[in-house]
Amino acid sequence: MTTYAYTAFDAQGKKKSGFVEANDSDHAISLMAAEGRFVVEIKEADEKPASRSEHGHGRVNRSDIALFTRRMADLAAAGLPLDRVLAIVAEQSESARLADIAHEALKDVRGGLSVSEALAKHNKVFNDVFTQTLRAGEASGQFAEVAGRLADFQQKEVTRRSEIISAMIYPAILASTAAGVVIFLITFVMPRLSGVFKDLGNDLPITTKMLLGATDVITNNWIVIVGGIVAAVVLVRAYTATPAGAIARDKLLMNLPMVGPVVSKAVVSRFARVLGTLVYGGVNILEALDIAGMAAGNALFRQSSKQVVSDVREGAAIAGAMRDSGAFPTVLVHMVAIGEETGDLPKMLGRVSESLDFEVDNGMKRLTALVEPAIVLLMAVFVGFVVISVALPIFQAQDLVK
Repeated sequence: MTTYAYTAFDAQGKKKSGFVEANDSDHAISLMAAEGRFVVEIKEADEKPASRSEHGHGRVNRSDIALFTRRMADLAAAGLPLDRVLAIVAEQSESARLADIAHEALKDVRGGLSVSEALAKHNKVFNDVFTQTLRAGEASGQFAEVAGRLADFQQKEVTRRSEIISAMIYPAILASTAAGVVIFLITFVMPRLSGVFKDLGNDLPITTKMLLGATDVITNNWIVIVGGIVAAVVLVRAYTATPAGAIARDKLLMNLPMVGPVVSKAVVSRFARVLGTLVYGGVNILEALDIAGMAAGNALFRQSSKQVVSDVREGAAIAGAMRDSGAFPTVLVHMVAIGEETGDLPKMLGRVSESLDFEVDNGMKRLTALVEPAIVLLMAVFVGFVVISVALPIFQAQDLVK
């Protein structure tokens, strides 16, 4: 096979350039034509540009990987051989780094590796859930179906993350505005008024004294305060990076009022969706449970899933092991039990995930609806406190003048 550099127009009339591997130039043109591209220039490439992924350049986001997987599934379902599938998705990818990785994987596949093994070499982009699922699909001869299921899972994850980010944008803007107002009043307004108020002596209202005291502490010790905040953040992050710290963090998060139930349902939903995807792909149940526990993104839940794996390895039913752990909701335990009885565990897990997703969406909407007025109320209370603290001494001074 020879690498050819080409320039072509796609079906939409857009000009694209890239590389294709073929036996000769005529073969390369026919490959491009099969993809709906009209070649205007093609020549043998002396040397393909160095892969960006080797140098760590370029970013690959979740949307890129989801689209990459969907294209693989669609092309494989059309009956194309997997090396051809990789060649096409490499050319179609909007991510330069992902295109480079696909080209490298193509070389590995043509060298004798499976697609899952070739992609597993890039574990910073393709995690265990991805590669293990594809490996099971290749082993069972259902690569297209399994890749399609994996693409569905990834697209749902992208949608969920996008919904969460969208829901948090307005509260984040409000919180930033409130913090900016507080900082402006304390660091800019109050220092300019403090000299006037101190001339009035000890007859200042208690609210004014409190505000002046806070202003003096902050303006005179801001370096210490900022340093303390930075040190606290570093220490907390270092602690939560340890197994014990991660468990303590996630336990606290799941026990928070109102927030905890939403977080717990989101974690269980992700666990169920990952487990269903892996089981559907034919991954061994013990390995699937272990990977799903890691993919859930919660250290406390991961610990519970390890216990489930241990119990199942000793012969316990999955539903019974989940019930004994006490970390899994009743709805998941019952649906897993039904799935075990009917032999359709992936379907039951998918239903649980969809049901929990609905509850998480509603919980996020309620939280957002509560957070927004709470931030506005707190900002109004603080601004009102400042206004009263400033106005009262002025009114007192006017009374003395009269």
